[in-house]
Amino acid sequence: MKQHLTSDFPPAPGAQNVQAKHQAPHPAQVVPRERDALRAAQLYYLQHLTMESIARELGVSRSTVSRLLGMARRTGLVNIEINATGDRTPVLVRELERIYGLQVFVVPTDGSLSDSEILERVSSHAAHVLSTLISSGMTVGVAWGSTVQAMSNALSRKPTHDTVIVQLNGAANPQTTGLTYASDILQRFGAAFTARVEQFPVPAFFDRASTREAMWREGSVQRVLKIQRNMTLAVFSLGATAAAVPSQVYRGGYLTHEEDRALRERGVVGDVATMFFDAHGSDEGIEINERATGPSLQTLREVPRRLCVVSGRGKLTALRGALAGGLVTDLVLDEGTALELLNSPGVPLG
Repeated sequence: MKQHLTSDFPPAPGAQNVQAKHQAPHPAQVVPRERDALRAAQLYYLQHLTMESIARELGVSRSTVSRLLGMARRTGLVNIEINATGDRTPVLVRELERIYGLQVFVVPTDGSLSDSEILERVSSHAAHVLSTLISSGMTVGVAWGSTVQAMSNALSRKPTHDTVIVQLNGAANPQTTGLTYASDILQRFGAAFTARVEQFPVPAFFDRASTREAMWREGSVQRVLKIQRNMTLAVFSLGATAAAVPSQVYRGGYLTHEEDRALRERGVVGDVATMFFDAHGSDEGIEINERATGPSLQTLREVPRRLCVVSGRGKLTALRGALAGGLVTDLVLDEGTALELLNSPGVPLG
């Protein structure tokens, strides 16, 4: 498969399908470190010099060159673009897109990688996919979680204007307010896209449905809910009890043992933004959803683009449920999970 790249992960020197896109600022406006990063990117991506040659030219070590190239990627001096269309699209991707009717991004992996290494690769790839989906003037809903946290750490800078990042569900539980955890994730999204951040300072679950009903009438909460209703893109992973890297909602003290047992007995397979669903992608009759603070699944389905990021086969059952329920329009997942999804039967769509 031929790929056209315009940045990011350093390719082999001399590769003809690599271009570096940059806008060189005036030298007086650039601090020495940024100037070196720009110079290193030009030499590596445009002149196709090796890192050893660049190190000699700049008078630094090879490891410093590697860090400079990393800085060039993070700050947007270098961007990546992969065009895999038509006959160049891998069969695995084409088949998944044909079956499920969504856009699929499969991250290459092999059997030697640990679960945490797979998560790192998937979240990094998802961060690049996200940068192609976000533009100025958008409202983007973000659901906190282990995968989205890893994704936030991999975001590269893409300045926009009039963009809003809004938290999809509350993060507090009986042990913690959750504000720092959720805030750190959202602030990284906001910094990457120079966007305004809107937090949702409510618990993940209320003790009673009546409490949520009362809170939903409060002006401060209604303001955030109104922003959520303007979403054109939602970003989330799937909570799943079987995941090798446990989902935050299951390991963070958000559920009691009784609630966890009730969910299993009800046939729940996963959640999106702490809204639980069964193998058919339905949230009907799941009592805890009446106390949860995430958007209903019907509300989520009304968002035009819904980017789901999945790492590890432990989330396969949850992924099948989410696909059966029509919760996803864009999917980033690892190769092993993609193969399992294609080759093993699941709940039929519709």
